[in-house]
Formats: sequence, C-alpha cells, structure tokens
Amino acid sequence: MKKLTGRKVINYSLQTTITLLVCTVVIISLVITEAMVIKRVAEDTKNLKAEKAADIARIVSRSSQVIESLQPNKSSETDVQAYTREVQAAAGVEFIVVMDMKGIRKSHPHSELIGKRFRGGDEGTVLRGREYISVAKGTLGTSLRAFAPVYDDHHRQIGAVAVGIMLEEVNDAVSKGRQVIYAGMIFGVAAGILGAVLLARKIKSILFGLEPEEIAGLLEERIAMLQSAKEGIIAVDAEGRIKLVNKEGNRLLQSAGISGDLIGRKIDTFMPDLGLSNILNSGRPKHDLEQNVNGLAIVTNLVPILVKEQVVGAIATFRDRTELKELAEQLTGVKLYADALRSQSHEFMNKLHVISGLISMQNYQSVSSYISKMVEHHQTESGFIAQRIKDPVLAGFLLGKLSYARENKVEFVVDGDGEIPESRDPSVIHELVVILGNLINNAIAAVEKSKTKRIMIRFDYFNQHLSLEVHDTGEGIPKELQQQIFKKGFSTKGADRGLGLFHLTQSLNRLNGHAELFSKEGEGTIFIVDLPYHAKE
Repeated sequence: MKKLTGRKVINYSLQTTITLLVCTVVIISLVITEAMVIKRVAEDTKNLKAEKAADIARIVSRSSQVIESLQPNKSSETDVQAYTREVQAAAGVEFIVVMDMKGIRKSHPHSELIGKRFRGGDEGTVLRGREYISVAKGTLGTSLRAFAPVYDDHHRQIGAVAVGIMLEEVNDAVSKGRQVIYAGMIFGVAAGILGAVLLARKIKSILFGLEPEEIAGLLEERIAMLQSAKEGIIAVDAEGRIKLVNKEGNRLLQSAGISGDLIGRKIDTFMPDLGLSNILNSGRPKHDLEQNVNGLAIVTNLVPILVKEQVVGAIATFRDRTELKELAEQLTGVKLYADALRSQSHEFMNKLHVISGLISMQNYQSVSSYISKMVEHHQTESGFIAQRIKDPVLAGFLLGKLSYARENKVEFVVDGDGEIPESRDPSVIHELVVILGNLINNAIAAVEKSKTKRIMIRFDYFNQHLSLEVHDTGEGIPKELQQQIFKKGFSTKGADRGLGLFHLTQSLNRLNGHAELFSKEGEGTIFIVDLPYHAKE
C-alpha cells in the first residue's frame, strides 16, 4: 500500500498494511454499531422505565385502599399515604400520587403537599379516563410520569394515580447501558488489533517473509523461466489436475494432436501413459523415460512436489526424442570420429619414429622398403574399404577403427560381397556409426585377454536391406546374461557403464531393425544386425 504525501511515497510492509486495514474495518464497524445500538438501548431503557411506571400506576389504581380513599365523604388520606409509600419503596419509583377528579392530591412523598393541586399540567387527560405516559416538571423536578384512572365499583371514574420516575434516573440507566457498550467496543477494538497482528504475521510466514513486490518479481521471473525453457513442462496438483503448461509444452502437445485449454483438466484423461498419477501415489521421481504420446516420441522426467514431506503435486518435463536423438548422434559421432583420428595419428607417429630411426642409422634401403610396404598396406586397406563402402562417413569411420584395432594389437578384418551404396538418408549413417562403434568397441574389449585377438566385420547389402556381422574371438557371453546385456545400465565392467548396447537397441528401434546374438563360452561372440537401407539414387 502506498500513501502519497506531497512528493514522497511511503511504502508500507504487508504486515503493517493488513494490520491497518483490519483495524480500520473493525473500528468503523464498531462505531456504526455503537451509534445504532446506543440509540436503541436508550429507547428501550426509557420504554422499560415507562412500562414499569405504567404497570405500577395500573396496579395502584385498582387497589381497594385507593378506591375507598376517593369515595365521597371518605377521609382516609393517612391509610392511602402509607400504602403508596410502601409501594413506592418496594417498586423503587420517585413518587406515587393519588388525586381526585379535581386534581387534589390524596397522597404524596411530601406530606405537606397533600390536599394541594397536582402540578405539571399534564394530568388533564387522565381525568378524562385515559392511560398515558408523559414527561413534565413537578414539585420534585422533571420526571417521567405514568397516569392511570381510578374507577369505583360502578365503573365511574373517581380519581387518578400518577407514578413518577425522575428523568435523571432514566438518563443514568441509559448512561450505564452506554458504558457497557463502550467497554464492549474497547474490547472489540483490542481483539481486532490483536487478531489483525496475528493474521498479518501468519500470512507473512505463509509467504516466507516476502513482500508483495518481491512475490510479484519472483512470479514474473518464474513465468519467464518456464516460458523460455526448451523442455515442455506440465504441473499438476494432488488430484492430477493441470495447473500449468508452458509454451513449449503446448507446442509439443499440439504436435501430438492435443489442443485446447488444458488448465483444470485431469492429466489422465488425455495422457494416461505419462505416469504422473503413479508419481503422486509413490512420491518417487523417475527420469529419462521414453514414451509415446499420440505418435510423438518424447523423453520424460517426472518429479513429485513435496511440501513438509507431503506430496502436493507433480511436474513432468519432456522433450521431443527426435531432437535429443540428433544431439546424441552429433555427440556420439564426434566422439567416435575423434577416437578414430587419435588412433590414426598415434599409428602414423609410431611409423614416423621408425622411419626417423632408420634414417639416423643411414639405412636408406630399409627406409625405402618400409615406406613401400606401409604405402602398399595403406592402399590395400583404403582401396578395399573405399571400393566396397561408398559412403565417405562410414568408410572414414572404419579406417579409423582399423587403426584403433592395430593400436590395441587386434587383427581387424573387413569382409563382404558386393558394395554398400551411399544412403539417401544421412541420419541412417549416424545410427550405423553408433551401432558399429559400440559393437567394435565391445569386440575389442572382449578379445583383450584372449590368445587370438581377432575380430571380423562382414557387410552384405541386398534388396534395400543391410546385414552386418561382427565376430570376435573373446571368451563369449554366459547364456544367463545374454538377455540382460541389452538393458540400460547392465554391465559386467563396473558402475556407470552398460549404455552401449542399450543405445544400440534404441538406434535399431528407430531404424526398424533388429539384432541377434550368438555366443558360447570359450568360442567367442557373433552379433548379426539386419536393417532397412535405402540407397541414394
């Protein structure tokens, strides 16, 4: 809340604003209530006093002592005086006056006024037979008076009774009522202030001590971050109803045929396989799940939202698997190409060292012979691969792996019938690099401790299909492990391994291919891969 005073702007804290607002509302409400209640209390108090006086006047007017004292030729003022004083004391009124039809007093609190005319000028109506209430000034001062006529046995009016309550007494009663109300007002204001302070502190604690401006800033930052994220984000509450979807999430869902306003809808009604309901029940996150939403392949992370260790919602972040695949292919391809170049560089450096040594020994004949054999061997390898494999990326990759195998003292044989044409889809070559790279690396690792270190790759292309065979002379794979080696994270080489054959399986799934494994302990392993391969026209 901001208060303008001249040119200065005063910023109140949230706690101060809430306290001032609640206190203002409470005080205004109590003031209005007080004005209405006090007026009503004053009226009720006067009416109550008036009714009391009227009841007493009515009772006294029906008293036999009063009726007898007003009979003609009766003189019993002393009796009626004693009676009225007794009733006056018992009822707590200021005076009770009995008068005849001429207004002459038969009783009065002051005995010397008996026999004199009633004062006030408001007694005329009662002498005409009517009951009423009036306020007038008499010998005792201004008072609230109740009048009642007195009738004899023949229902003839023979006089009247006046019962008075001093106006000061009425005002005192009203004042006492006001004091009670004022005390209640003070208590209400104090309770309101205390409640306002406690409420402000509670709200402040719920908001982690942040002011509205800070909360607005955080909200704007959160919205900006969510909308700028490259991942699709969906947040749901504890009942699985969508509370937030960012722009990328809407884009991906629209590409999967899911459109419209998603806020408030249950996630299971249109994405039952996403698995957010399971996260809400279990409270355990899941990462890197590959899922299919209306034909759109996505990679998803599911995380519960915990508040005081209670699950209050969940968040799903997801991304188009095709985009991730392209990034993975780039990273994998670059790594494999770098390994191949490093192996070739290391191999040629060793050969240069041999040539340098022979030259230093001035054994030029041996230098010439070594270079000739090296060139012939390189031309044989390069020529064979270049003649059979027409795709330059795949050919370069295999030449690099040949160097890597020689570096590890492994015999590497490439064989096959016919030639492998260049693919019309470059992404297929990237997948082949991933598949071959993992198989060759596993084969080289398998023959590391074997007496015969030999691996062979055979290519066969026929009728738009490519068949690959990778043989090694390693120790083989136990039968009980052959179905597990393709699972993500499974490895016999230690922790943080077991991804190579899993990625191979993923690549084959994307190419609609399949792989077969033949292995026997002590006799090596054969992987056979078959996949569609469309040649470039």
